[in-house]
Amino acid sequence: MDNLVTQTRFADPDAAYHALVDAHRGLSEEESADVNIRLILLLANHIGDLDVLKEAIATAKKAKAPA
Repeated sequence: MDNLVTQTRFADPDAAYHALVDAHRGLSEEESADVNIRLILLLANHIGDLDVLKEAIATAKKAKAPA
């Protein structure tokens, strides 16, 4: 399993992070969850590779939240 790119591809990773955070600003917990699932489905479709998607899922499940 080495198809998943985990190094940043963003010229400005902080701006990408803030865009994700800002997308949830002012939303209820339910609205935020709805945005998350729609975003996940859009990006999964953009990836278009089931093996990479499965690798991303496995990697995300193993990752620990920052302390």
